[in-house]
Amino acid sequence: MHPSEVLFQGKRQPVAIPVCDHYAGSEKLMRKSMALQQQLGPIFDITFDCEDGAAAGNEEAHARLVATLLDSADNAHRRIGARVHDVQHPHFERDVAIICEGAAKSLAYLVLPKVESLAETQQAIAVIERHARAAGRDDLPVHVLIETHGALEAVHDIAALPQVECLSFGIMDFVSDHYGAIPATAMRSPGQFNHPLIARAKLEIAAACHAHGKCPSHNVTTEIRDKSVVAEDAARAFRDFGYSRMWSIHPDQIPSIVAAYAPASGEVEEAAAILSRAQAADWGPIQYAGNLHDRASYRYYWTVLQRARLAGQPLPADAQSLS
Repeated sequence: MHPSEVLFQGKRQPVAIPVCDHYAGSEKLMRKSMALQQQLGPIFDITFDCEDGAAAGNEEAHARLVATLLDSADNAHRRIGARVHDVQHPHFERDVAIICEGAAKSLAYLVLPKVESLAETQQAIAVIERHARAAGRDDLPVHVLIETHGALEAVHDIAALPQVECLSFGIMDFVSDHYGAIPATAMRSPGQFNHPLIARAKLEIAAACHAHGKCPSHNVTTEIRDKSVVAEDAARAFRDFGYSRMWSIHPDQIPSIVAAYAPASGEVEEAAAILSRAQAADWGPIQYAGNLHDRASYRYYWTVLQRARLAGQPLPADAQSLS
């Protein structure tokens, strides 16, 4: 039996999506991002941005452009989503309607910004589902931005919603919502990891996601010149805060983020060897390199192979059927 059938019996199998979410708002940047994704493969997602990408008064035309690009042959991997306006914005439902009507079957997900509560999230999801189903799509994933006090308070309930695939931390809006009580230095490193209120928010989001098998997505790094800053932020978000995905706002950030979340080659080889032996033992306990392993550790090593696959890493021959 495949590991996913054996190791998660009675448990929700965790979401496995690319570790980098690259945002693009203008037509030029959207097309450039699509070309890069075709070149590198689906090791990163793209999110077309209607919220910040559309100029005032041009919201409908921008949504139509997004739908056209999503439904084009350039969306070869079907790993492009879109961020719509927030649910209180007059263009929210129009964004959803246009994008779903034009590209529901090509769309990877929709992103909801600035939700204030569980009820508001459910209201927005109901609108999305209505328009997606009308366009022939029954399973459209929703990503939710946690960037308000209300959303953070309800984060575990939001993560539990079956339509929700990913929660992202919107650090800039969250800091702004404190009206000066959190300094601007908390929007970047090292403050973003050290300030108690920011660290608490990040940990709450990650914990809620992992409790419900969802993907926690770390906020953006605003430094676009020094790649080492992006790499260290991504590594720390993964290592210390349990994030499995991160935003990118510049193409140069993508390789650093993907590399930071990818497992080391030695860990991939170890995972492949352990799972191969476990499969041969019908998933009973085994001994490997002097250590005992059972289904609890098998689940860990299975996720290592998932991370490697999503990063485009070559897998050992004996792991091809396990990932």
